[in-house]
Amino acid sequence: MLKKGTKMYSILTGNCPRCQEESMYEKSNPYVLSKIFSMKERCSHCGLRYKIEPSFFYGAMYVSYGVGIAFAVAAFVISFLFLDASLPTTFIAIVGTLVVFMPVIIRLSRNIWINLFVKYDATSAKKHETA
Repeated sequence: MLKKGTKMYSILTGNCPRCQEESMYEKSNPYVLSKIFSMKERCSHCGLRYKIEPSFFYGAMYVSYGVGIAFAVAAFVISFLFLDASLPTTFIAIVGTLVVFMPVIIRLSRNIWINLFVKYDATSAKKHETA
């Protein structure tokens, strides 16, 4: 369903937005909390520098707010509407969801943020294959 060359592929996999050949992160698992923010300097395939400018990923905080709201709304709908939980239980479910998925939210936000500025370039992916 996820096709290489789409923004969604890069966002959900955390791969380089230009060539989509390798992960941008030192550890692809976001639950290795000591390495959650550790990113490679450049893509080894296309040479894209991930930190485009100093403090580039501060903008991801704005995206993080929206992604967090989406997770909170999903937790509300599931717990209150589908499971018919009480409001205090629903509140606990929302807080628990945000705490448990915090590493995923952080990574998704960074992935979305860099994909707003860098587009897929099929030629950069093919250069590595032919080299």
